[in-house]
Amino acid sequence: MLHVDLPTRTQIDKLVSYRGGPAVSIYLRTTPLTQDAKADRIELKNLLKSAVAELEAAGTAKRSIWPIQESVEALVEDDDFWATQANSLAVFVTPDAVQTFRLPNKLTNIVEVSDRFHLTPLLRSVTFPHHAYVLAIGIGTVRLVEVSADLPPHEVSVPGLPRDFGHALGKRSHIERDGQMRSGEGTSEHAMLTRYARVVDQALRPLLASGERPLILAASEPLAAIFRTVSSYPHIPQQVIAGSPDDATDHVLGNEARAVLGHVYADQIRVLGELYATREAQGRGTTDIAHAARAATFGAVDTLIVDMDTVMSGTVAEEDGKITFEEQPNAVNYGVIDEITRRVLQAGGHVVAARRADVPGGGPLAVLLRYPV
Repeated sequence: MLHVDLPTRTQIDKLVSYRGGPAVSIYLRTTPLTQDAKADRIELKNLLKSAVAELEAAGTAKRSIWPIQESVEALVEDDDFWATQANSLAVFVTPDAVQTFRLPNKLTNIVEVSDRFHLTPLLRSVTFPHHAYVLAIGIGTVRLVEVSADLPPHEVSVPGLPRDFGHALGKRSHIERDGQMRSGEGTSEHAMLTRYARVVDQALRPLLASGERPLILAASEPLAAIFRTVSSYPHIPQQVIAGSPDDATDHVLGNEARAVLGHVYADQIRVLGELYATREAQGRGTTDIAHAARAATFGAVDTLIVDMDTVMSGTVAEEDGKITFEEQPNAVNYGVIDEITRRVLQAGGHVVAARRADVPGGGPLAVLLRYPV
């Protein structure tokens, strides 16, 4: 099982706003298998050595380096900490504090040293949903299953949710009939299924109110289509876990739900690509890094789609966003792509941390502008 600590918006905002020196950001690919964690601990030591070397080369005072070194070394030696890991580990450390996040994404090993944190890889963990609900609705049963990155799928207690079709309608079977099928029976069955769907939808409303988690349907037709038409919840993916869910275990539903979330991600990327093409034709989209830096500095970026693995060392001018690239990273410069990301977040823009293949134009970033710059 993955043990995940996803950052909250408040935690991200705090990291984004941090400016001071020195600040070390470490991303490490990890294994959730405790018996295989030794190699990860060794690699974290190696990344720490690289960070210390950069700090020493920049003339950083030893009184600032030692607390950073001690904090990370304490993590390396903490057996309990390494017993519960996920697919990646993010470590943000200053002389005064250390903060870690265990992440479900498989990230590239990297260490960045500057006066600010390197955050784009972290944003990948909150760009697309890792949490969802599965509504398993059939004639014989109805239940809500919660699926998350850090816990096994489990049923959620929902006040007012009926046990099944008969309980919802107060009938002993899904078609209240005696004798042979009669004219209009199909219409009557559709009407009762619609009533069933409405009862379920009404029970779910208080739990789902103001939420944005995907609600994945596990149902046979026509019940899946009927529920979709009566539901008031706007975050129901088109993809359905097909077939009767009456005998499906929570574990099976969880696995199927994660496959659906993959489709949700692909759909979001497709929509963003189409929107970018429209905005670019209007002069409100660019893949030019210098243009993006200026726009981010002036608060003109609505949405930034960025390759989470790209690092280009340099600096970005505070007053006009002019970029100065440098060949090698050091404790003074930083990743300019990441700095663009930071400025977009500070101006209230939306950031989508993606893989290179999912960025429109195939470059390190694509920007949708609020207005031409």
